[in-house]
Amino acid sequence: MATMNRRSALTALAASPIVLSQVLSAAEKSGVAADLTMLVMDPLSKELSCPCVKGYAQREYTELGKHLSQKLKRPVKVVFSETLVGATKTGKLPDGVDLIIGKRSVVEFDAKAIETAVTPLAALSGKDGITTQYGMIVVPAKDPAKKIADLKGYQIYFGPEDCDEKHKAAIALLKENGVAIPAKLETCSACSDGATKILELGADVRAATVISSYAAPLLEGCGTIQKGDLRVVGKTAPVPFVTAFATSRVAEKDQAAIRAILLELIESPKLCEALETQLGFVEIAAVDPKKK
Repeated sequence: MATMNRRSALTALAASPIVLSQVLSAAEKSGVAADLTMLVMDPLSKELSCPCVKGYAQREYTELGKHLSQKLKRPVKVVFSETLVGATKTGKLPDGVDLIIGKRSVVEFDAKAIETAVTPLAALSGKDGITTQYGMIVVPAKDPAKKIADLKGYQIYFGPEDCDEKHKAAIALLKENGVAIPAKLETCSACSDGATKILELGADVRAATVISSYAAPLLEGCGTIQKGDLRVVGKTAPVPFVTAFATSRVAEKDQAAIRAILLELIESPKLCEALETQLGFVEIAAVDPKKK
């Protein structure tokens, strides 16, 4: 595909998506298979995390790209970015994007922002075989709060709107326990920001923050906080975590082929190890935790 500038890339994603089957048809006539572009937004990927905790948050998606390329018999380009919007605006996706792997709520939020349709294909299980995560509401270790209901009147720092576990699910948990939600929420983009903020406020300020369950090991591992600095007073309901999506550029038959390859990942032990997954990609749960 011809290289496009940033504006045309955004237009291609948001307003006039290309149907992959049409691209493939043209490519077959010329004898050249069309490339697929896979955007990785998984916060536990090697390129978007840090090696602070041995054997954790170092998922090697370049290996998955090679695997898909071999199975599909066409090149798969792997691009890394924390957000779809960011990748689009900074020109990381000059030819558009076909596959996206990342936190489900973030992918769906970004896709809506640039008005492009995405279809979930499969969920990636963690080392524990689970495909969900949750938010953890924490306070400084010496804070008197013992449970969620004790947070009435506290300054609470939420995560951004696109992070369900730190925003929507946290709000629901607080409401269920009689904690009033302020009209204007205080938010922190990163778990590390919220954690350090409530510690820096000191004992005279009653404050709590919400961190992602998957990020908790990294806060101590990277030295952002010391072990025992924070105490968990409540956990949200589970929400979907890392999910693989196809954009509207990918025809249904091609989506089915890609989904089948992902679901067979369990048969490739070395690749599962590289992606830090016990069961590989699995079917999207019939009962979606987001709809409970």
